[in-house]
Amino acid sequence: MYRFSKYREHYSAILKLALPIVISQLGHIFVQFADNVMVGQYGGDDPLPLAAVSFGVSMSFLFFITGQGITLGLTPLIGELFAQGDVRRSASYLKHAILLYSLLGILFVILQIGAEPLLYRMGQPVEVVDAALPYYRMMAYSILPVMLFSAFKNFLDGVGNTTVPMIIMMFCNLLNIVLNWVFIYGMLGAEEMGVEGAGLATLLSRILMPILGIGYFALRSRYRAYTSLIPSTSLGKSEVLSLLKMGTPIAAQMLLESAAFVITGVMMGWFDAIAISANQIAMTLGNAAFMIVVAVGTAVTIRVSHCYGARDVDSMSLTAKASLHLVLLWDSFAALIFVIFNHQIPQLFTSNAEVIQLASQMLIMVALYQIFDAIQCAGIGILRGIQDVKIIPWISFLAYIVLNIPVGYLCGFTLGLGPCGLFLGYLFGLGTSAILFLFRIRRKIHGFRVSF
Repeated sequence: MYRFSKYREHYSAILKLALPIVISQLGHIFVQFADNVMVGQYGGDDPLPLAAVSFGVSMSFLFFITGQGITLGLTPLIGELFAQGDVRRSASYLKHAILLYSLLGILFVILQIGAEPLLYRMGQPVEVVDAALPYYRMMAYSILPVMLFSAFKNFLDGVGNTTVPMIIMMFCNLLNIVLNWVFIYGMLGAEEMGVEGAGLATLLSRILMPILGIGYFALRSRYRAYTSLIPSTSLGKSEVLSLLKMGTPIAAQMLLESAAFVITGVMMGWFDAIAISANQIAMTLGNAAFMIVVAVGTAVTIRVSHCYGARDVDSMSLTAKASLHLVLLWDSFAALIFVIFNHQIPQLFTSNAEVIQLASQMLIMVALYQIFDAIQCAGIGILRGIQDVKIIPWISFLAYIVLNIPVGYLCGFTLGLGPCGLFLGYLFGLGTSAILFLFRIRRKIHGFRVSF
């Protein structure tokens, strides 16, 4: 039987860690929201600018999310060491993370720029690709500073300091919005750049992020215990392999899940620019709800990793259950909002009546998959915390590649349900991953009770 008092402590601990992450994620979503609103209003009745941003975001997101997934492997490693009080190994991981993630950032920039010719082979309207390319390039260049910042952010997350990354990200997000206004519309003497201006604003704000992260570590005395040990720690294969061993499966899962959404977005382009723009609105709002769940998932990774380091299975189990309660409560609320205001919300983005009508239908579909999305995200956070990541990409492959994409294509094209039919694939993909992650978590926690 459920008793609030049983979970009160764990709700509090998760929310304390999650709140700064939630604010950071809200800031990130607000910037994405502002990008779409400002570009959409810049285009007016013309859906091309918003479609260009949608396509540019979708194509660059695969590279971005893969890089971010790899960096997330640092958090549970630091979380376990923090619980055990191992400062030297933590410092060594930070040093290796800075070098590794910087090199990977350069690699992802090269790969994304090199993939430009493929954009014209995605079946999209040529005018959409032409308009998206300048924005896409700016997104490519911004990967390197984000990867470097992630080394500091995920280290701080691991030791339970989620507030400072929030402050840095919020400040840079606000700067992004101001620069959007300057470069999209050509204010304060700047050239009017439209879609490309939104990309330039993002690039400049992201460059500032690692600068502020480095400055914080240099100035704060509480982290000198770590930074003072960095010069004396030698470079070695074991730390690099541990970071990759933990981060690569996380990146693979994020890539596979993102691929389902990106490929669905590409298939939207097989209809027309109206479908692309409507999908961008629906995804922006769906991502807004999802980012709150991501924040709780990150917080539960930190909390569970500390329990794992201390070998406290009871607290681990209660933390896992408490996280599921919180994400289900939030996504139920989000689904209700999408249903009630499905026609009003798209009007914030565009004045095009066809886009508004289609986006309002898509929001109903987004509401339908919210519960599954909540469970699978929290489940991944729990598994990351106990460092059980090898199984994650296999479940994701089954859910998103084997089921999600084919079901979406079947419903959207073969059965003739149109753009909204593509969303039915998400129900199968997210539902499958949610169920399988829950089974895995239950099995692992039962095993810990026996082995610890």
